[in-house]
Amino acid sequence: MDDHDTSYRLLFSHAEMVRDLLTGFVPEEWVAELNLDSLEKMNGSYVSDDLRSRHSDAIWRVRWGHDWIYIYLLLEFQSTVDRFMAVRILSYTGLLYQDLIRRQELDDTRELPPVFPIVLYNGEARWRAPTCVSQLAQPGPAALAEYQPDQAFLLIDEGTFDMDRLAPLNNLVAALFRLEHHRSLAEVPEVLGLLVNWLDKPEQEGLRRGFVEWLRRRLRHWAPGANLPEIHDLQEARDMARDTVQEWKDEHLQAGMEQGSTNEARAILRRQLARRFGGVPSEVNDRLEAASRGELENWIDRLYDAATLDEVFQ
Repeated sequence: MDDHDTSYRLLFSHAEMVRDLLTGFVPEEWVAELNLDSLEKMNGSYVSDDLRSRHSDAIWRVRWGHDWIYIYLLLEFQSTVDRFMAVRILSYTGLLYQDLIRRQELDDTRELPPVFPIVLYNGEARWRAPTCVSQLAQPGPAALAEYQPDQAFLLIDEGTFDMDRLAPLNNLVAALFRLEHHRSLAEVPEVLGLLVNWLDKPEQEGLRRGFVEWLRRRLRHWAPGANLPEIHDLQEARDMARDTVQEWKDEHLQAGMEQGSTNEARAILRRQLARRFGGVPSEVNDRLEAASRGELENWIDRLYDAATLDEVFQ
C-alpha cells in the first residue's frame, strides 16, 4: 500500500465522505431512505478460519428504518483492472459475516444483515471487468444453478465522470474527484477554495487534516520540479497552488519575452503544447508560424487554464 492509498483511505474514514459518496454517486432511490446521521464505522480487520489475516478497506453501517445495513467500501488503486474483483468481494462479505457471528453482533432475529459492496476505482484505464460472480463462472447444468455462489458490487469508476458536471455539486467526494482528475493545475485553487469554505467547522478538523495529508502527496506529482513549501492547512494549499500557477505563467512568459525573440516564444509555446496535449497538429503549427508576438503571449497565458487544445486558441 503506497502513501496515496493510505491518504485516500484516511479520507474515507470520515462519515462526511461516505455520506457524500452515497448521496452523490449511488444511483439508487433507497439511499434517500437511509438515516445518514447514524453512519457508524465498523471494525475493518478480520481473521479467517485458517488464521491468515485479511484487511478490508472500510466497513460502515447505517440505519435503514429500524434495521442496519452494512456498506463495504473497497478502494482500488491498481494500474490494471482486477478481472476477479467480484470474487474478492464475495470473500470479504463472507469474512464480514463470520466476524459479525463471532462477535455476536446480530440482532434478536439472528439473521445476517444486508451488505452493500462498493468498489471505488481511480485507475487510468476504464473498468471492463465483470461486476458480479455469475458473469465469471462457467455455465453448468440448470439443476446446479441454485447452488452456485453469486455476489455483485456497485462500481464507481472515477474516470467516467464529466468533471464539468461535478463542478456545481456541493459534495466533498465530487471535489476529491475533480482534484484527482483535474485537467490543468489552474483548476486546483478553485476546488481547494470550496473545501476551505465547506470544512470550516471545528468538528471537521480531522477531515481537514485528511485532505491536507492527501494533498501533500499529490501536489508534488501535479507540479514536478516546483519548489513547494510544506503545507499545514487547506488555505495554505490553496494559496500555494494559486501562486505556483502564476509563477509558471510568469516564468514562461519571461523565458520567451526577455529574449526579445518571437521565435523563442513560439518554440516555448510549441513545446508546452506538446507536453500538455501530446502533440502539435500541422494546422496549429501553421498558426504558430504566422502568429505575432502579442498573439503568442496571449496563447502562452491561456495555456495554463485551458482544458483542451482548442481552448488555447479561442
